[in-house]
Amino acid sequence: MITGYATPEGTKKFAERQNQDSHENYKNVHNLTLSNVGIGTYLGNPDTETDYIVQDAIKKSILGGINVIDSAINYRAQKAERSVGNTISQLIDNDDISREEIFVSTKNGYVTNDGDIKEDLMQYVMREYGKTGIVKEGDISPGYHCMTLPYLNDQLERSLKNLGMDCVDLMYLHNSVEGQTHLPREQFLKNLKDVFEFYEKKRKEGKIRFYGMATWECFRTTPENPLFLQLAEVMDLAVQAGGKEHGFRFIQLPFNLMLDQAYMTKNHNVGGKTVSVLEAAQEFNLGVFTSVPIMQGKLLATNAIPEFGNFSASVRLLQFVRSTPGITAPLIGHKLESHVKENMDVMKIPPLSELEFNDLVKRMVK
Repeated sequence: MITGYATPEGTKKFAERQNQDSHENYKNVHNLTLSNVGIGTYLGNPDTETDYIVQDAIKKSILGGINVIDSAINYRAQKAERSVGNTISQLIDNDDISREEIFVSTKNGYVTNDGDIKEDLMQYVMREYGKTGIVKEGDISPGYHCMTLPYLNDQLERSLKNLGMDCVDLMYLHNSVEGQTHLPREQFLKNLKDVFEFYEKKRKEGKIRFYGMATWECFRTTPENPLFLQLAEVMDLAVQAGGKEHGFRFIQLPFNLMLDQAYMTKNHNVGGKTVSVLEAAQEFNLGVFTSVPIMQGKLLATNAIPEFGNFSASVRLLQFVRSTPGITAPLIGHKLESHVKENMDVMKIPPLSELEFNDLVKRMVK
């Protein structure tokens, strides 16, 4: 079991150990020094071969200067979390890193099976959750999502076991609005507050450090959309659940050149002003991690981003996202050795300055 969690001292030490030319590639978020690119672990088959490929990619990413690792219990049917845990354990055993240097996030909420058990999803769910009373009839939504407290407690314990850790730095509630569309809004908000209170309890127990919401639609869409969720409303629930020192400190959402709503759409009310979710997150002192920076490779085949510098398309796309005001880090899911090597080039150069970023945006709008 790996003990501990990311600390201000540990994460600062990690950044200081990297190439001095890349010191601008870290941001101070809630007193932690976090790389402005993180590694995601979403895609891949739930098999042993992929385990090794993913572990190698995580290892190369960490040794290349990334100290933000993102996963979820349903990614690769629990095997993504195990790959993360195994890699970090190996790096600690080799004295390459300490646990205090690495920021690990995962997500709970979706119903998943176990890639190491040859059993279909419903058989697994009935045996593991139904017969044990963890899940009752009606708890699982049509979208295979569940946010009851007994279920989330079970999933947290499984995630910690998968990761081989006694504490996770950040636990997200995974696509809760998107996964609970059958609920009336008032009931959803009540359930969300209950989940926040549960997370606050787990913080006191030392099993999680921070919590947040990993989302797809709810923070980017427009207020008339039934999926829309005001960030101010979420923050009020967090304060009710944990007081001013609550642990709701991060959100995750998609952002790239095509999915630009987080930056472009003014849809959140903060202090009488209507602002984008990135601006709102800054007002609420939230770290923002973003998914799909290269749209799972689809953006590489387009001419969406202008040429700048002598960089590959993937590095330019990562540069755009990580240089966007209000973003802590894009999460890049790379596995193939050639992709890892190419994407890690971004850690050898600083992000765009505000002037360079604004100039790039003007060129793209033309």
